[in-house]
Amino acid sequence: MLFPDKNILSVSQLTTLIRGLLEENFDHVWVEGEGSNLVMPNSGHIYFTLKDATTQLRCVMFRALARSLKFKPKDGMGLIVRGRLSLFDARGEYQLVVEYLEPKGIGALQLAFIQLKERLAKEGLFSEAHKKEIPRLPRRIGIVTSATGAAIHDILHLLGRRFAGVQLLLIPVRVQGEGAAEEIAAAIDDFNRYGNIDVMIVGRGGGSLEDLWAFNEEIVARAIYRSAIPVISAVGHEIDFTISDFVADLRAPTPSAAAEMVTISKAEIFTELNGLAQRLEMAMNRLINEHQRELNALVRGFKDPSMLLGHLAQRLDDLEARSRRSMVSVLVRAGQSLALNAGKLQALSPLATMARGYSITRKIPEGTVVVDSDQVTSGNSVEIILKKGGAICRIESTY
Repeated sequence: MLFPDKNILSVSQLTTLIRGLLEENFDHVWVEGEGSNLVMPNSGHIYFTLKDATTQLRCVMFRALARSLKFKPKDGMGLIVRGRLSLFDARGEYQLVVEYLEPKGIGALQLAFIQLKERLAKEGLFSEAHKKEIPRLPRRIGIVTSATGAAIHDILHLLGRRFAGVQLLLIPVRVQGEGAAEEIAAAIDDFNRYGNIDVMIVGRGGGSLEDLWAFNEEIVARAIYRSAIPVISAVGHEIDFTISDFVADLRAPTPSAAAEMVTISKAEIFTELNGLAQRLEMAMNRLINEHQRELNALVRGFKDPSMLLGHLAQRLDDLEARSRRSMVSVLVRAGQSLALNAGKLQALSPLATMARGYSITRKIPEGTVVVDSDQVTSGNSVEIILKKGGAICRIESTY
């Protein structure tokens, strides 16, 4: 043998050695490139290729991490990934096992927000036609928020100051973190099953995009959309917008603003009542003044009966003249109609026809009008009626 001391490795052994070197020396790398050949099979893993102008790198993100992605990667999207290099034994190819993935140039959460907003808008969840009217004076208000957050304290304080008589029902939920979206959606559904409230406030105080993310989840958006009870979304500060804001029947910039929108303060009610009372008083005064003027006119008439009688006589003369004009008009129209109908009758009269040389023949003794030679035979007697007079004749023959 030429090489008696040679160490021969199997393919598996060599592959294992290479994989060890890769994983030991490239256990935490960041790479950016364009995603392509994206595949998401039923297993839940994500397979894609990361490439630049000259080179490509196979990547895999396993299900446990892939299901936590907030956005949906697509072919052609610029991506930034973090992971560790390894070797796929079956093909002898090295690959990047991705542990973190985000879109290049825009945050993952922001992209997820945009993608979900576009999809729900196409489905009509933001349609103005679906939005319900907020009651002006609700008796019972449902609140979905944290029991310990600043939002509930702001709402209670403002409602107590503006209109303390309204009843409040709170379903406490987590407003951020794992499981928060599911709790918020369940609370909205619970209030709808309960049904005995007029309006619902769903929200929390401000925070980062990550803090507010529960209100960007699809499960919350759909719960708001199917709610039969009007929903006011009160999430974050004035500059923050969430998916819930677009779906809700009304968006409030803060929880305090939601409480202000849903109630009228006692001062506002008193001001409105005073305004209505003044309008009622003015209307009553106008009505009284009108009746007073009519009464004064009647009183003046009673003081001088001759003037009142003169007015009545004048009205009577006017009515008589109008009646005469109407009667003449009716008679003229009736005469014209009679003349027209008489002319029509004259044109259709048998006498007018006979004047043109025609006659009427009747069989004797039956008196039936003869219109066919078959009705008579030789020797029959007939009466011929002319325009003037007539004659009795005997039939000699027919044809």
